Amino acid sequence: MSYLVLARKSRPQKFDQVVGQRPIVKTLQNSIARNRIAHAILFSGVRGVGKTTLARIMAKAINCQAERTERPCDNCPSCKEIATGASLDLYEIDGASNRGIQEIRELKEKIRFLPTSSEFKVIIIDEVHMLTTEAFNALLKTLEEPPAHVYFMFATTEIHKIPITILSRCQQYELKRVPAKELYDHFGRLAGEEGFDIDPAALSLIVREAGGSIRDGLSLLDQMFSFGEKNIETSDVVEVLGLVNRAVLMRLTKALLEGERSDAFLCLEEIFDFGMDIKRFMEDLLDQFRTLLLCKIEGCAQLIDLPQEELLDFQGVSENYSSETIHLKLSLLMSIAEDLRFSAQPRLTLETSFLKIIEATNVVPLSSLLGQLDQILPQLTETQSLQKQAVKSEATEPLKKKKSLETNHLKAPEKPGDSPPPTSPSPAPPTDKPAADANEAPQKSPQSAPSQSEEAGDTQEITSSKKSHELEIHPNEKDVRKDWPQFIEYVKDRKVWMAQDLQRADSAKQEVEGELHLTFADAVNCSLLRQKENHQLLTEFALDFFQKPLKVKFTVPEIDDTPDANGDDSPHKKRQQLANDPLVIMAAEIFNGQIGDIRIGPRSR
Repeated sequence: MSYLVLARKSRPQKFDQVVGQRPIVKTLQNSIARNRIAHAILFSGVRGVGKTTLARIMAKAINCQAERTERPCDNCPSCKEIATGASLDLYEIDGASNRGIQEIRELKEKIRFLPTSSEFKVIIIDEVHMLTTEAFNALLKTLEEPPAHVYFMFATTEIHKIPITILSRCQQYELKRVPAKELYDHFGRLAGEEGFDIDPAALSLIVREAGGSIRDGLSLLDQMFSFGEKNIETSDVVEVLGLVNRAVLMRLTKALLEGERSDAFLCLEEIFDFGMDIKRFMEDLLDQFRTLLLCKIEGCAQLIDLPQEELLDFQGVSENYSSETIHLKLSLLMSIAEDLRFSAQPRLTLETSFLKIIEATNVVPLSSLLGQLDQILPQLTETQSLQKQAVKSEATEPLKKKKSLETNHLKAPEKPGDSPPPTSPSPAPPTDKPAADANEAPQKSPQSAPSQSEEAGDTQEITSSKKSHELEIHPNEKDVRKDWPQFIEYVKDRKVWMAQDLQRADSAKQEVEGELHLTFADAVNCSLLRQKENHQLLTEFALDFFQKPLKVKFTVPEIDDTPDANGDDSPHKKRQQLANDPLVIMAAEIFNGQIGDIRIGPRSR
């Protein structure tokens, strides 16, 4: 007899030999023991988890001649015929090659006849989702009310492709991926039965590559038996299966987290020399960072399907980094994996992307930054208030001194011994100056009162000192004539009907500084625009776009109407209030900035 691969040689023949799927196995056993077997059963799940195997075991159990609690016995004639494939009452059909309506019609003709040697006819259709719509429709009535001697067993990997009318007529069983622990024990037992001694780390690699599929794992295990000697090491598995050494992956992960450029590039060089598939390499690297992130999240340890030794290594590495840092670099790696699909130079893409990941330093939570800002802002506000008080006191001090001098000059002496000043003029002292000099104005003494011009100068000095702290507006002004089409597009993005009305304008000019004149040949075209609410909204749009203090005026035949848009709630008033808002002024002073564009339109709100 030819050699049988492990996937066929170790196929379970009884319920107690099935690996995993304990809830489904128990349900099927109870349905047999209590004689509550559904006439149509659908098994679904990923590849290699036991769908067809359970269908065949159910076919044996239905026709088994042993006690119901012991079915299938695998010893009676019916069980042996089904096990060897010689049963005439078991029809196993491949849905991919027998998918048409004609094959279903032939099947319906066959099931009309009673079974030959068994008690029931069993129909197994594998990959049933491959049937055509006509074939499903032809099967509907038979599936809903089949003959008493017929049972249907379906298996599929894509249950979403099966019509809901078929699903509602079947008892559905969703098979899960087999846990790594059960696969590890099962593969280790099979390796011992075959006479091989496999290293635990090598067996863990095979379990990981199996991905929860028994058949995939058995194929890999069979491949290792053909390659290695009686003792199979981890290096053998890495070499045969074309895997990246887990140590190299861990070194690369640490290099990306610690910012070691040379180590990251050397690990990438080693991976490329090995001939690793890029797509598979990115999957493994993403899985590394996912495991680290799960280690940082409390209560997610059961989501990590790894041997205990590897799990401890990941937990030790994850303790040195924050979850925000790991999450950021995982997100960058995911974007790299997307870019590699369309890259003509994948190695260069990886190297530059690794530099980007390395340069992304530790992430600081936003809450801590806001906390620091809360501590700084009061100090800045206090400093600004002290500076303003100092400037104000310096500006008013000269005026106070001059007022004090004026008061002292006007106040006369009131002591008892003092005599009043003489009323007659005293003789002038001799002088050498010519007589013409006597007409010159006398010089102002230090005790003389300040003149009105000096007081005005002091007031002007204080006013200019206050104005020096007001912010100037530096808008990006636009020209009405040149930028009118862009303004219409700007309005169209906010009010479509208003843009259409503006397009009907015969002209749009800025004839006078601060006035935007819109001329319409027909008053109907601007009737809506001239309403107070719409006129105010249009003014807001014009101010936001042109960044000029414009007033919109309409000119129509025999009508020169300018609605009042300059009241307390006018756009110009709102614009000025925004420019003089204390928060705006304080923010500009703190960051040493200036006010640019001011927008008051509804979208800005």
